Amino acid sequence: MTLTHLTVSNAKPRAKAYKLADADSLYLVVQPSGTRLWRMNYRYLGKQKTLHLGAWPAVSIAAARANRDDARQKLAAGFDPAAEKKVALAAARVAANNTFKGVAEEWVIKNEREGRATVTLEKIRWLLKMAYPVIGHLPIAQISPQDALSVLRKVEATGRYESARRMRSVLSRVFRYAIATARAQRDVAGDLRGALITPRVTHLAAITTPKAAGELLRAIDGYSGHEITAIALELSPHLFVRPGELRRAEWEELDITRATWSIPAEKMKMRRPHRVSLSRQVIDRLARLRELTGHGRYLFPSFRSAEQCMSENTVNAALRRLGYSQSEMTAHGFRAMAATLLNEMGIWNPDAIEKQLAHLDASAVRRAYTRGEYWEERVRMMQHWSDYLDELRGGAQILRPDFGRRGESPGG
Repeated sequence: MTLTHLTVSNAKPRAKAYKLADADSLYLVVQPSGTRLWRMNYRYLGKQKTLHLGAWPAVSIAAARANRDDARQKLAAGFDPAAEKKVALAAARVAANNTFKGVAEEWVIKNEREGRATVTLEKIRWLLKMAYPVIGHLPIAQISPQDALSVLRKVEATGRYESARRMRSVLSRVFRYAIATARAQRDVAGDLRGALITPRVTHLAAITTPKAAGELLRAIDGYSGHEITAIALELSPHLFVRPGELRRAEWEELDITRATWSIPAEKMKMRRPHRVSLSRQVIDRLARLRELTGHGRYLFPSFRSAEQCMSENTVNAALRRLGYSQSEMTAHGFRAMAATLLNEMGIWNPDAIEKQLAHLDASAVRRAYTRGEYWEERVRMMQHWSDYLDELRGGAQILRPDFGRRGESPGG
């Protein structure tokens, strides 16, 4: 006789557990606590076994019978249903633990160990932090393209189209890592190519004419803010490194005797070590700065904590204070200023300028033929550049040299 809903619901607990039989080895165990549990007895490879099918009423009579029938089919096919259930549960637990956030953090650590630039890792973490509230808790194998798109749409809604584009790329790399480590089957972020708003290409604002550069340098001389910020402003045009490289500069990276600043690979965008020759003007400013911050790690420490470097917005904020809008000049614009004016001089090898800018040639073939560092020329160029900036600041009229002398160093 098979069980009915009325029979099961009226089953009263006793001092000891007892069974109510259904059919085809399915039965209900009524515990002294009143809990009712579905069980199924079967034989596999000559051994008596019991399969647990869940508790009533969460598992109804119909569901219990369906589970029993599924188990009987597995037995007929030569599989142990209890062992299959354990494997499925273990896989479910692994999937639940392999959340997007867990896999993403593991991937970030991998990139860190591989020596990715600090600034790159910071950007990746910033982008992922915006994704975590939406998909961070989800098992990565269960995330759909729509889930990933909802993350990107939230960023797009704020008008940050470029950030959304970069976030899609980061999400895609996390999914590809999950595929490589057998925790996902597909890159759902890769399916979203073309779904996002394409940001308009805008160039970072920069001053690139001698006259305007001289006006900017005179304005910097008149900066009335914090002295450390003033020195950062003064050094920016002379060194023309990336803003992040300047603000994260450490005293131990400087060799004043050899007039060289050696930037380690992990701080560089291209993950290659870089050297900057220090002109006399730069060394004079560093001497002033050492009196202010030489006791610590960073040349430009944060105003909140000496253990951290200056904020990325400090130099840009100082430029705004001087009256230069974001559409006129940025901290990154000092690189464009140097690149433009140095090339217009016509006396420096363009490859030497590119090396000093720490640019990586897009052509692998060209990189193979331009392995030289042009160091001696760069040393001369950096001193000439600082002298040139002094002349511009003083209001001197700078005549363009004869372009026929390209490649010849000044005075040579």
